[in-house]
Amino acid sequence: MSKSDYYDVLGINKSSSIDDVKSAYRKLAMQYHPDRNPDNKEAEEKFKEATEAYEVLSDANKRSRYDQFGHQGIRGGQDFHQYQNVNDIFSAFGDMFSGSSIFDQFFGGGQQRRNTSMGEPGSDIRIRLPLTLEEIADGTKKKLNIKRMVVCEPCGGKGAKPGSGISSCSSCNGTGEIRQVSRSVFGQFVNIAPCAACGGSGQIIKEPCVSCNGEGRIKGETTEELTIPAGVSTGNFIPLRGRGNAGRRGGHPGDANVIFEELEHEHFIRQNDDIISELIVSFPEAILGAEIEVQTINGFGEIEIKAGTQPGTEIRLRGKGIQHLNEKGRGDQIVRVNIHVPNSLSTKEKTLIKELADCENFSPNRDEKKGKDFFDRVKEAFL
Repeated sequence: MSKSDYYDVLGINKSSSIDDVKSAYRKLAMQYHPDRNPDNKEAEEKFKEATEAYEVLSDANKRSRYDQFGHQGIRGGQDFHQYQNVNDIFSAFGDMFSGSSIFDQFFGGGQQRRNTSMGEPGSDIRIRLPLTLEEIADGTKKKLNIKRMVVCEPCGGKGAKPGSGISSCSSCNGTGEIRQVSRSVFGQFVNIAPCAACGGSGQIIKEPCVSCNGEGRIKGETTEELTIPAGVSTGNFIPLRGRGNAGRRGGHPGDANVIFEELEHEHFIRQNDDIISELIVSFPEAILGAEIEVQTINGFGEIEIKAGTQPGTEIRLRGKGIQHLNEKGRGDQIVRVNIHVPNSLSTKEKTLIKELADCENFSPNRDEKKGKDFFDRVKEAFL
């Protein structure tokens, strides 16, 4: 099922600020919240859709990827239509919707608490992926071998020896955090820090797993297949959600961010979605015209050199460039024509050049300030 544009869902545009995003979502959340629309499946779907749009557009990194790649750029992200109960959405957002309801987050009330049911989250991984211009032009698929921390299979990521017990931390009463309250003339301050005794997990392992030494993860390698859309540029990236390092003791895994690097091409220079190439033709071909085979991004093709073609002429081959990113159509190939000037001439060739230089069509009227023409330079070089 195709997704609606997130900006359209919230009724905003790409230039809208984060405050605009929040304001638009508040309005839709109040309108379609299931508490206000009991047994209304349409309202529930609109609420899920608005929540998904807010989750992306309120996050600078996700919003940037969405603007660059559309839904494909965040395909590893949350899909809120998968949840059977609308209340499951709140847990998917973590601390953002902690408390009694979504309205507590935006309109006051509700106490936010740290989620300690899982261990320490895993870190993200950055992977640089070189791409040829041919791969960029039409898109490609790549298999990546990612070295990362993976879940320890013997203990299932819990960090405890199979069959041994896990108890609640007595230092933090299983909350995974220590709260220190201090008072001053300005009021009461609460400092919350991870519990040092359990590392913030809220649990104490009696017998650590011998395979991972209680970490719940070990060094490993996984293979991922990545579909790269056409038209990407150096610095663009695709996040692989959950393919980063596994978390400690069952913590959520990080992401693997695959960053693209465009390799220098032997024959082409990229200019946005156009590609530029150079074609050297002989002097007779430039004067008389010719059909010449040129290299394109997808092979070879014929190009017409019209009679009287001048040095620096640009010939545009429509649709022979790079496919636009997330759009229909392609850029062009621009062929810049230059004329070959020989480094040395035989006696016969010198004679012919002299004869041509004296012909009327080879001696155009020109102002001295404009400099010397082609034949002046040839005569000075070889005669």
